[in-house]
Amino acid sequence: MLLTLGIFFVSGKAAFAKDQTYTQPFQNQTVTLSGNAVQTNMYFVKMGYWNVKQATLNLNFQVSQLSDKQISDITVSVNNVKFYSFRPKRVSGIQTKKINIPTRLLSGENNIEVSGQILNKGGHKNYQLAQTPANWLTIYKNANINFKYQLVPPTKSVKSFYGHFTGADTIVNRNAVITTPSQPTNNELAAGMYALCGQSRIITTETDQIPVTTFNDSQAKKAAYQVVIATYDHLPANIKKMVAKNDVANQAVIKTHDTKTKHLLIVTAKNGALLKKAAKYIANQELMKETSQATKVITQDTPTYTSVLQYDGSAQLTKQDSQIVGANHQEQAYFVSLPVDRDNADGSEVRLHFRYAKNLNFKRSMVTVLINNRPIGSKKLTAKHANDDELTVKFPAGQSLGNEFTVRVAFDLDIDDQSKANNNQTPWATVSSNSKAIIKSQPKNSLLFSNYPGVFIKNQTFDNLMVVRPKTMTGPDFQTLSNIFNLIGNYAQSNTGKVTFVGHRPSRDQLKRSSVIAFGAPKQNPFIKSLNPQLYFQFGNHFSSLVSNEKLSIEHQYGKTVGTAQLLRSLFNKRRALLVITGATPTAAVLGSTQLNFQKNIEMYRNQDGLLVDPDNNHFSYRFKKQAAIEPGKTVQQRFSQNSRILIYLAVALLFLIIIGIAIVALLRKNGLLNRKGEQNE
Repeated sequence: MLLTLGIFFVSGKAAFAKDQTYTQPFQNQTVTLSGNAVQTNMYFVKMGYWNVKQATLNLNFQVSQLSDKQISDITVSVNNVKFYSFRPKRVSGIQTKKINIPTRLLSGENNIEVSGQILNKGGHKNYQLAQTPANWLTIYKNANINFKYQLVPPTKSVKSFYGHFTGADTIVNRNAVITTPSQPTNNELAAGMYALCGQSRIITTETDQIPVTTFNDSQAKKAAYQVVIATYDHLPANIKKMVAKNDVANQAVIKTHDTKTKHLLIVTAKNGALLKKAAKYIANQELMKETSQATKVITQDTPTYTSVLQYDGSAQLTKQDSQIVGANHQEQAYFVSLPVDRDNADGSEVRLHFRYAKNLNFKRSMVTVLINNRPIGSKKLTAKHANDDELTVKFPAGQSLGNEFTVRVAFDLDIDDQSKANNNQTPWATVSSNSKAIIKSQPKNSLLFSNYPGVFIKNQTFDNLMVVRPKTMTGPDFQTLSNIFNLIGNYAQSNTGKVTFVGHRPSRDQLKRSSVIAFGAPKQNPFIKSLNPQLYFQFGNHFSSLVSNEKLSIEHQYGKTVGTAQLLRSLFNKRRALLVITGATPTAAVLGSTQLNFQKNIEMYRNQDGLLVDPDNNHFSYRFKKQAAIEPGKTVQQRFSQNSRILIYLAVALLFLIIIGIAIVALLRKNGLLNRKGEQNE
């Protein structure tokens, strides 16, 4: 969770002169490192508009109770520069260490390396260098970096506004917001969602998001950085005068404007088509970072598409050669991510290229590849191939890893001289940047939350998505919409897909061609009202309360307050998904969306397709579909493919039995045994 410590926005130039503090946690989970020489890496980001006064590493760790605190040591380095070493205290529990990082070592993206030697007690004067499971260091996930800094004011350029707007501290402090008219048109809503998705795909926080709301929202008025999206005629009067009418005659405009207390990015056009085009421009991180002028003109011919390489079936393990130093067991982990709508299939493999020192004991040195901590292949190291070695290992057949998994490369670098502490620069191993995971993949074939939001994404962009909105938008409806597209935007890596908003019941042809999300209360959304007989959680006769079903008893007053999210098979196209987020009131409907806004929330409902949330934050989730596969025939085919090797073995065994049977019959006939038996019976 990202936390802020004492960050307050102050109006005008004083805000930029005042010292701010911000605490950035590491994305790493709790990790335990074994071996007398241990090493792990963690990453953090420094915003480009920070003038950092002080950066403090807060490390929470624990070492083996058997370790000798007099000779065990831990060293910290930033961006490959060592700057601090210390010995653990003589305690057995969790220890906390505050370490000031030299600000001169910081860059935009930073790597913290924690390395050391954890040595066991071995007598009065000796220490035990033999590697055992008792040599361990655990670094807990609540380790973080605390920054003390001053803000550098934004310039008038679009890229400067964009840098501040998307900054982690800006978002955590709710100083970034996207605003639209109080009753936006369908095109204005679509433009707002394009803009939100463009920001959410680059946001790293797991607990905060940029809201889309109205010009008049009280929280929006407090935000220091606002993206204002509306057609020209719908702009507030005070903002409309900032853009000349002639400037939007046949084009859209993206323009920065600063007041004493606010920084605005105005996105406007005469018509909805050009407005959506401009919104796609600000959803493109590369273009926004390159726009140095204060005003950018967008026409229908302006290229706005995101330059995302299509997934080619391979994932580079590391962009730069990955260095490992120190004797005995050393590991390096690499995170592999597939498009959210795909899963790994049989035939995947890891192709590892590496080199290592020649001073090893090659009788005991080896490399092992693990997938999610499960070993899948090993190889002994040799002096002959030390300068250029490789290992190819297959993934286990029939094992689904989802679209995210970890490849770990473990080296056992044994040396002959074990009489000295071994946390030095030799021996070493290097994993080359041309190491890859070659992933055979297949589309996910499930209409459960385990495949959300993948069911609405294809080729890393929106899969012809239609959103059925309430006729009249309320504040809670904007909250619901922000929650929905915050998570979808995390996975829509390209802005080339299509999102269409409608405020009425769509035609049957539209529903047949689209994946559909419907949200809001049924009294404000007639489409949801028409779907009531097909819902897992249905409304009573007057649509004022949800009613009991076979999974959950719902008291009448309670049913007025709860919200649901239901992932249905589309009634209009069995290969499409229909997500309904609803409740008796718009406020109740928001509750259903609160479990779809961040990945950590949706992971709790992987094998479910319906969930209910009440005002006390109690969650209930259920599986309603008997057949969850999008294409049932494909599931049978996949099972056949996964078990094909067993079927081949059975077929070969059956063939051998037939051959043996034929041989026995032929042998009996040759010796006349079958004829003699017949004569005896006569």
